Amino acid sequence: MKKQQGFTLIELMIVVAIIGILAAVAIPQYQNYVAKSQVSRVMTETASLKTAVETCLLDGRTTIGEDAGECDLGWTSSNLMGAGEEIQAGLSVDLTGDPVTIAATFGANAASALHSQTLTWSRDSAGAWSCATTVGDVSEAYVPSGCAAAEDDSSDDSTS
Repeated sequence: MKKQQGFTLIELMIVVAIIGILAAVAIPQYQNYVAKSQVSRVMTETASLKTAVETCLLDGRTTIGEDAGECDLGWTSSNLMGAGEEIQAGLSVDLTGDPVTIAATFGANAASALHSQTLTWSRDSAGAWSCATTVGDVSEAYVPSGCAAAEDDSSDDSTS
């Protein structure tokens, strides 16, 4: 006598339903993880410019460029930043303002929730740096530790 082998249709449908439920929970969590890691990456990339900006300020250089007498930040490109003004797409550095700022705008390669959002480092007159991100549609969950959500000017966390 031959024994029947295989799965019933009900068993297969239950497995497919379980996989669907797990995917419905896992995919949004993964997207949140990717967005948060991209914000942290841009925070780290732009934080590396703080030393170059400090050097330029101490040397009295307030214009950015590679010519003699100008501040050369030594910036390399980042694929997460989008359309911007000065140095490279998505990065803006203001050495003459009060406060001095380094601002990064997320571009098309960043997670969709981050498009056109910004992360800004600000240096006050005492030389302390603080980091802030625009809130807009970006969830508070994406804001890295050491960086505040910029709802108003009093919400910055000071970091060095």
